[in-house]
Amino acid sequence: MAFVYYQREPELRNPLVIAAFAGWNDAADSATTAIKFLIDRWKPAKFAEIEPEEFYVFTETRPTVQNSGLNRTIIWPTNQFLSYATPDLERDIILYLGVEPQLKWKTFTDTFLEVCKRFNTSEVMLLGALLADVPHSRAVPISGSSTSADLLERLHDLKVKSSRYEGPTGMIGVLHDACRRADITVSSMWAAAPHYLAAAPNIKVTAALLTY
Repeated sequence: MAFVYYQREPELRNPLVIAAFAGWNDAADSATTAIKFLIDRWKPAKFAEIEPEEFYVFTETRPTVQNSGLNRTIIWPTNQFLSYATPDLERDIILYLGVEPQLKWKTFTDTFLEVCKRFNTSEVMLLGALLADVPHSRAVPISGSSTSADLLERLHDLKVKSSRYEGPTGMIGVLHDACRRADITVSSMWAAAPHYLAAAPNIKVTAALLTY
Protein backbone atom coordinates (compact mmCIF):
# COMPACT_ATOMS: atom_id res chain seq x y z
CA MET A 1 0.00 0.00 0.00
CA ALA A 2 1.28 3.44 -0.93
CA PHE A 3 1.29 5.90 1.96
CA VAL A 4 2.54 8.94 -0.01
CA TYR A 5 0.43 10.86 -2.49
CA TYR A 6 2.36 12.94 -5.01
CA GLN A 7 0.59 15.95 -6.49
CA ARG A 8 3.55 16.67 -8.79
CA GLU A 9 7.21 15.78 -9.37
CA PRO A 10 9.38 18.90 -8.96
CA GLU A 11 12.90 18.90 -10.36
CA LEU A 12 15.14 19.58 -7.37
CA ARG A 13 18.91 19.92 -7.07
CA ASN A 14 20.37 17.93 -4.15
CA PRO A 15 17.66 19.26 -1.85
CA LEU A 16 18.02 20.02 1.83
CA VAL A 17 15.01 18.84 3.85
CA ILE A 18 14.03 21.02 6.83
CA ALA A 19 11.44 19.27 9.00
CA ALA A 20 9.43 19.74 12.19
CA PHE A 21 6.65 17.78 13.90
CA ALA A 22 3.85 19.07 16.08
CA GLY A 23 3.46 17.25 19.36
CA TRP A 24 6.02 15.91 21.82
CA ASN A 25 8.96 17.36 19.86
CA ASP A 26 7.45 20.85 19.64
CA ALA A 27 7.38 22.70 22.97
CA ALA A 28 5.34 25.92 22.73
CA ASP A 29 4.80 25.17 19.00
CA SER A 30 8.27 26.65 18.44
CA ALA A 31 9.65 24.26 15.82
CA THR A 32 6.52 24.01 13.67
CA THR A 33 6.11 27.79 13.81
CA ALA A 34 9.62 28.09 12.35
CA ILE A 35 8.55 25.95 9.38
CA LYS A 36 5.31 27.93 9.02
CA PHE A 37 7.37 31.14 8.96
CA LEU A 38 9.50 29.76 6.10
CA ILE A 39 6.36 28.67 4.25
CA ASP A 40 4.92 32.15 4.61
CA ARG A 41 8.21 33.77 3.55
CA TRP A 42 9.11 31.52 0.60
CA LYS A 43 5.64 30.46 -0.63
CA PRO A 44 6.80 26.92 -1.51
CA ALA A 45 4.53 24.59 -3.48
CA LYS A 46 3.18 21.39 -1.92
CA PHE A 47 4.12 18.31 -3.93
CA ALA A 48 3.48 15.33 -1.64
CA GLU A 49 1.54 14.30 1.43
CA ILE A 50 1.59 11.28 3.75
CA GLU A 51 -1.80 9.62 4.15
CA PRO A 52 -2.79 9.97 7.85
CA GLU A 53 -5.18 7.01 8.18
CA GLU A 54 -2.53 4.41 9.09
CA PHE A 55 -0.53 6.52 11.53
CA TYR A 56 -2.92 8.33 13.88
CA VAL A 57 -5.42 7.61 16.61
CA PHE A 58 -8.00 10.19 15.67
CA THR A 59 -9.38 10.38 19.19
CA GLU A 60 -5.95 11.76 20.18
CA THR A 61 -5.03 13.73 17.06
CA ARG A 62 -8.49 14.82 16.07
CA PRO A 63 -9.55 16.18 12.68
CA THR A 64 -11.12 19.61 12.77
CA VAL A 65 -14.24 21.11 11.24
CA GLN A 66 -14.05 24.25 9.12
CA ASN A 67 -16.99 26.32 7.93
CA SER A 68 -16.95 27.51 4.34
CA GLY A 69 -20.19 29.20 3.45
CA LEU A 70 -23.06 26.73 3.87
CA ASN A 71 -20.75 23.71 3.96
CA ARG A 72 -18.66 22.25 6.77
CA THR A 73 -15.34 20.68 5.76
CA ILE A 74 -13.33 18.10 7.70
CA ILE A 75 -9.62 18.94 7.92
CA TRP A 76 -7.51 15.86 8.61
CA PRO A 77 -4.04 15.92 10.20
CA THR A 78 -1.52 16.61 7.45
CA ASN A 79 2.08 15.65 6.77
CA GLN A 80 3.10 17.66 3.78
CA PHE A 81 6.23 18.18 1.71
CA LEU A 82 6.75 21.52 -0.04
CA SER A 83 9.47 22.46 -2.52
CA TYR A 84 11.33 25.74 -2.87
CA ALA A 85 13.77 26.42 -5.72
CA THR A 86 16.80 28.55 -4.84
CA PRO A 87 18.58 29.46 -8.11
CA ASP A 88 21.13 31.59 -6.22
CA LEU A 89 22.23 28.59 -4.11
CA GLU A 90 23.76 25.23 -4.96
CA ARG A 91 20.74 23.21 -3.87
CA ASP A 92 17.00 23.51 -3.46
CA ILE A 93 14.92 23.08 -0.31
CA ILE A 94 12.14 20.76 0.79
CA LEU A 95 10.09 21.90 3.78
CA TYR A 96 8.25 19.27 5.78
CA LEU A 97 5.49 20.10 8.25
CA GLY A 98 3.68 17.33 10.06
CA VAL A 99 2.25 15.90 13.26
CA GLU A 100 4.05 13.23 15.25
CA PRO A 101 2.18 9.96 14.62
CA GLN A 102 0.86 7.63 17.30
CA LEU A 103 1.13 4.40 15.27
CA LYS A 104 3.57 2.46 13.08
CA TRP A 105 6.63 4.63 13.58
CA LYS A 106 8.88 2.31 11.57
CA THR A 107 6.53 2.37 8.60
CA PHE A 108 6.15 6.13 8.91
CA THR A 109 9.94 6.55 8.99
CA ASP A 110 10.34 4.37 5.89
CA THR A 111 7.69 6.50 4.17
CA PHE A 112 9.49 9.73 5.06
CA LEU A 113 12.78 8.32 3.78
CA GLU A 114 11.09 7.17 0.58
CA VAL A 115 10.40 10.81 -0.30
CA CYS A 116 13.96 11.84 0.64
CA LYS A 117 15.48 9.16 -1.57
CA ARG A 118 13.10 9.82 -4.45
CA PHE A 119 14.43 13.38 -4.74
CA ASN A 120 18.08 12.57 -3.93
CA THR A 121 18.11 14.50 -0.67
CA SER A 122 21.62 15.61 0.26
CA GLU A 123 20.87 16.53 3.88
CA VAL A 124 18.08 16.55 6.46
CA MET A 125 17.76 19.20 9.16
CA LEU A 126 15.35 18.33 11.98
CA LEU A 127 14.00 21.10 14.24
CA GLY A 128 12.69 20.51 17.73
CA ALA A 129 11.90 22.32 20.97
CA LEU A 130 11.73 21.10 24.53
CA LEU A 131 10.50 22.45 27.85
CA ALA A 132 13.39 23.20 30.22
CA ASP A 133 14.29 24.99 33.42
CA VAL A 134 15.52 28.12 31.62
CA PRO A 135 14.58 31.79 32.21
CA HIS A 136 12.79 33.72 29.49
CA SER A 137 15.03 36.74 30.11
CA ARG A 138 18.16 35.09 28.70
CA ALA A 139 19.21 33.94 25.24
CA VAL A 140 17.51 30.73 24.13
CA PRO A 141 19.79 27.70 24.67
CA ILE A 142 20.27 25.63 21.52
CA SER A 143 21.59 22.08 21.44
CA GLY A 144 22.28 19.99 18.39
CA SER A 145 24.01 17.09 16.73
CA SER A 146 25.02 16.01 13.25
CA THR A 147 26.36 12.96 11.45
CA SER A 148 28.68 15.24 9.46
CA ALA A 149 31.98 16.21 11.09
CA ASP A 150 32.01 19.50 9.14
CA LEU A 151 28.48 20.40 10.22
CA LEU A 152 29.22 19.39 13.78
CA GLU A 153 32.18 21.77 13.78
CA ARG A 154 29.95 24.54 12.41
CA LEU A 155 27.45 23.92 15.19
CA HIS A 156 30.24 24.15 17.76
CA ASP A 157 31.43 27.42 16.17
CA LEU A 158 27.89 28.74 16.68
CA LYS A 159 28.08 27.74 20.36
CA VAL A 160 25.48 25.03 19.85
CA LYS A 161 26.00 22.50 22.62
CA SER A 162 26.05 18.78 21.96
CA SER A 163 23.19 16.93 23.58
CA ARG A 164 23.99 14.17 26.08
CA TYR A 165 20.33 13.30 26.62
CA GLU A 166 19.37 9.67 27.22
CA GLY A 167 15.79 8.54 27.66
CA PRO A 168 12.47 8.45 25.79
CA THR A 169 12.63 9.90 22.30
CA GLY A 170 10.22 11.20 19.70
CA MET A 171 9.93 11.06 15.94
CA ILE A 172 12.87 13.45 15.51
CA GLY A 173 15.18 11.05 17.35
CA VAL A 174 13.88 8.09 15.33
CA LEU A 175 14.28 9.92 12.02
CA HIS A 176 17.77 11.10 12.94
CA ASP A 177 18.81 7.50 13.48
CA ALA A 178 17.04 6.30 10.32
CA CYS A 179 18.74 8.94 8.15
CA ARG A 180 22.10 7.97 9.62
CA ARG A 181 21.47 4.32 8.79
CA ALA A 182 20.42 5.32 5.24
CA ASP A 183 23.68 7.30 4.77
CA ILE A 184 21.81 10.60 4.49
CA THR A 185 23.58 13.46 6.28
CA VAL A 186 21.32 14.52 9.13
CA SER A 187 21.48 17.24 11.76
CA SER A 188 19.13 18.14 14.61
CA MET A 189 18.70 21.42 16.44
CA TRP A 190 16.71 21.74 19.66
CA ALA A 191 15.68 24.99 21.33
CA ALA A 192 14.87 25.13 25.04
CA ALA A 193 11.59 26.84 25.98
CA PRO A 194 10.84 28.04 29.54
CA HIS A 195 8.61 25.45 31.18
CA TYR A 196 6.59 28.07 33.05
CA LEU A 197 5.35 29.94 29.97
CA ALA A 198 2.19 28.39 28.60
CA ALA A 199 1.70 30.77 25.66
CA ALA A 200 2.16 29.22 22.23
CA PRO A 201 3.78 29.84 19.90
CA ASN A 202 6.84 31.10 21.76
CA ILE A 203 8.16 33.54 19.16
CA LYS A 204 11.49 34.06 20.93
CA VAL A 205 12.25 30.34 20.79
CA THR A 206 11.11 30.14 17.17
CA ALA A 207 13.32 33.10 16.27
CA ALA A 208 16.32 31.41 17.87
CA LEU A 209 15.82 28.28 15.75
CA LEU A 210 15.47 30.34 12.58
CA THR A 211 18.54 32.44 13.41
CA TYR A 212 20.77 29.42 14.00
